Amino acid sequence: MGYSESESLEKPSPIWKVVSVASIAAGVQFGWALQLSLLTPYVQLLGVPHMWSSFIWLCGPISGMIVQPIVGYTSDRLKTKYGRRKPFIAAGTALICMAVLLIGYAVDFGYAFGDRLDQKTKPRAVVLFVLGFWILDIANNMVQDPSRAFLADLSKHNQRRMRIGNAFFSFFMAVGNISGYAAGANAKLYHFLPFTKTPACDTYCANLKTCFFVDIVFLLVLVISALSTVSEPTAEDNIDHEDPFFEQVKAAFRSFGKPMWILFLVTALNWIAWFPFLMYNTDWVGTEVYGGSVDGKPQQRNLYDMGVRAGALGLMLTAASLGLMSLAVDPLSKLLGGSRYLWGIVNFVLSACLASTVWVTRKAEHGRNSMPTPYSPPKSDVKTATFALFAATGIPQAMFVALISGPLDEAFGGGNLPAFVLGAVSSALSGIFALTILPSPISKA
Repeated sequence: MGYSESESLEKPSPIWKVVSVASIAAGVQFGWALQLSLLTPYVQLLGVPHMWSSFIWLCGPISGMIVQPIVGYTSDRLKTKYGRRKPFIAAGTALICMAVLLIGYAVDFGYAFGDRLDQKTKPRAVVLFVLGFWILDIANNMVQDPSRAFLADLSKHNQRRMRIGNAFFSFFMAVGNISGYAAGANAKLYHFLPFTKTPACDTYCANLKTCFFVDIVFLLVLVISALSTVSEPTAEDNIDHEDPFFEQVKAAFRSFGKPMWILFLVTALNWIAWFPFLMYNTDWVGTEVYGGSVDGKPQQRNLYDMGVRAGALGLMLTAASLGLMSLAVDPLSKLLGGSRYLWGIVNFVLSACLASTVWVTRKAEHGRNSMPTPYSPPKSDVKTATFALFAATGIPQAMFVALISGPLDEAFGGGNLPAFVLGAVSSALSGIFALTILPSPISKA
């Protein structure tokens, strides 16, 4: 079984230690929520064209493919007086703090290094932003994955305790998401830290800085509390006798059968479906729903800012519905006769949600054209439909289409709808494949 009988009989750690380590997820997800809701609009305020903003998000898939396995493999074999997981969690936390400060102060640093306030594109600020953005994605993986492994270590091969640990980890992820989106939706948060507003940094930028300062304090409190009060269990010694990392990877790929490759296909389609909305959601609300513009008149920029805040509030609803939906996965799967049927139906729901962005956009445009006063926010029915759409998308998670979304929407004349329509088609195909070719798990009954 990979561990001795004495290890299997060793009692798992107390539940308070599991909760303490799991709470780190809230600090990481708080920053991740800010990243998802505010940074795509922010990078356009720095002058990066809409079609190129998606390329910045390439760090997510790249760090997921490269950083996660390397960190996981290395942390399993690391031998220090501080343990295996704690050095990665501590180093990743320090990098997160550095990265969010670099992102938040990119405009100020760029201005100090020679960017002019009257120029549309601020190249120095963009370089600093991209550097901070990539460091942040890498650091998130350095904290989150060892934290999960830390929970597994504390469970001591006790499956019930491991399920409890994962449940608390998911719970704190939801707490972090909801808190981060709520902070991003607050347009006056910078009043608590008025020094964040500078000649180079407007209200939107100052709010982003303030959110990141809150994130730093929140994350440091949780990480310091967990690392100072919870000791790592003794590491297993037999792990060094395994095959080298890349040999294990090659062996795993050779052992994959047809069902696993079909699962990969269905998952990839689901990711393609989700990521355009995940990346452009607040920008869509600010531009298509509220009729704002990053480069337009002051009234249009104000509408854009209002829309981004509304989108952050919508993402908070997404996080809340996702947390509630996660509690229903197991009973719904049993009710429908298997997980593949639930997956298939869920993808059709996602497809309908993404396709409905076209209807919401057209409804918002029609409302603007019929309003007697220009530069007015959308009507209440449009806002309600937008928030309902966000709440309904709290089912799957994803990322993948960074190379496709930007060039695609530019090829079709700009905007976010082409990427959303691509997502609708992909999620529909994922649902069809899940229902027709995805094999059912073998029953152990």
